[in-house]
Amino acid sequence: MTRLSQITLTRPDDWHLHVRDGAALQAVVPHSAAQFGRALIMPNLRPPVTTAQQAIDYRDRIMAALPAGSAFEPVMSLYLTDKLPPEEIALAARAGVRALKLYPAGATTNSDAGVTDIRHTYKTLEAMQKHGLLLLVHGEVTDPAVDLFDREAVFIDRVLIPLRRDFPELKIVFEHLTTKEGAQYVQQADEFTGATITAHHLLYNRNAIFTGGIRPHYYCLPVLKRETHRLALVEAATSGSTRFFAGTDSAPHPAHLKEHALGCAGCYTALTALELYAEAFDNVDRLDKLEAFTSFNGADFYGLPRNSGTVTLVRESWTVPETVPYGEATLKPLRGGEQVQWKLKAD
Repeated sequence: MTRLSQITLTRPDDWHLHVRDGAALQAVVPHSAAQFGRALIMPNLRPPVTTAQQAIDYRDRIMAALPAGSAFEPVMSLYLTDKLPPEEIALAARAGVRALKLYPAGATTNSDAGVTDIRHTYKTLEAMQKHGLLLLVHGEVTDPAVDLFDREAVFIDRVLIPLRRDFPELKIVFEHLTTKEGAQYVQQADEFTGATITAHHLLYNRNAIFTGGIRPHYYCLPVLKRETHRLALVEAATSGSTRFFAGTDSAPHPAHLKEHALGCAGCYTALTALELYAEAFDNVDRLDKLEAFTSFNGADFYGLPRNSGTVTLVRESWTVPETVPYGEATLKPLRGGEQVQWKLKAD
């Protein structure tokens, strides 16, 4: 078998990205802009982005953090709450906002203002369906009686199936899939359902968190699952199905807070996202499926034009920096200090 020495892709998109705000934003936006043409920006700031005007202002701050000459485009979303008025949806659509994010209250970082009962949001969801805005779901229940590793499967039964029944033409993105059940649900759903998959969920199972001790930089929510689930995600991502697309869920946290007694959830992958995705696809000899997953499926699902221009990855071993600056702190990227086998070629 001949191994490819390089691969050229239509410039990809990241359909799930955290860039924070302030000095942190300034530090991380250039990493994503070097790899992607667009990114769907998560709205879970403090306070959350809940109005069209807040989204416009946040977009302006992101644009101001871009390197000179960058063509990177942030795609904005709002944070769905129990009380977000349906009237805001028309304003959001006019402002170019593409989606609203459903965080079950308490599910992950900065989700305290999240939805307590999906039925409280139905009038807003009706407006979204009317105006063509997508619903992005963090697919976990937060019922303390449900085991952490079962939260995604239970979410499908308790929330997603009834939601799809009540809003059959609302486009829904099942974010950061982590389970076989999630992959099967999306594969069997209709054209109004898609899903993002992260590079770290394609590459690692839950053993990564515990190998040689507690490894907090592999801790994310939804948490890494068993190997059987990782294999199901790899099969879904590399299958050629148009339902699945790239969403890094790259989530920067200062290293000292990741390594704290109550460590933050999130893996920082923006620095090497394409290299990690290429590794996952290369591991199963399906590099020919990488371009659709990173560059076509998400744009098509969002109803946006595919990017122009290309990026090239070369098969070259290099060492990821152990740390990068992050405002007044430091940030430890996933695989920091370790080698990766693909490298994004400079423009």
